[in-house]
Amino acid sequence: MKKIIAAIVLAGAALIATPAAANAAGYVPTSNVTVTGSTIAGGTTIINFGPGSFVGNETVNITVTGAGAVTLGALPTTSVSKAYTASATGAVSPRVTLPAGASGTYTLTATGVTSGNIGTAAITATPAAGAAAVGASGGTGSLAFTGGTISALALWVGGGAVVLGGGLLVVRGTVRRQRDGQIAA
Repeated sequence: MKKIIAAIVLAGAALIATPAAANAAGYVPTSNVTVTGSTIAGGTTIINFGPGSFVGNETVNITVTGAGAVTLGALPTTSVSKAYTASATGAVSPRVTLPAGASGTYTLTATGVTSGNIGTAAITATPAAGAAAVGASGGTGSLAFTGGTISALALWVGGGAVVLGGGLLVVRGTVRRQRDGQIAA
């Protein structure tokens, strides 16, 4: 009886531990995504999700996030969402207007409501000709030094080594005390 209960528990654990990736939504292949138009600050970019990207005539929620305000349709904000309707072939082509002072990378994510398909596109904004960099004052000299160039991974590895070394010292001290106690006894 105990073996049967153990087998049932193991089978249940195996079902619960099934990877979530097996149930993940579909993704739009990058070959179906094209970016056209202007990526210059203040320009309008069109992201084309080709036929078959989504189910025909389904609602596709488009979200754009980035460093500065962006306009999707007529809504300027740092993160904006708007619903579009895919064509009969499953294609959708939202227009994104970058802000006048845009710089950096903006990410557009399209999610099909019916299919669950997810497509992404990156838009790297280039400053308009003659535009000053954000924070530029026209003075001479360099920018203030605001931090180091050490990567976060290097910091984690170094911190882990320090913690590991401290643990080794504690263990060694404990072993030494026990050994000294045994010798004295």
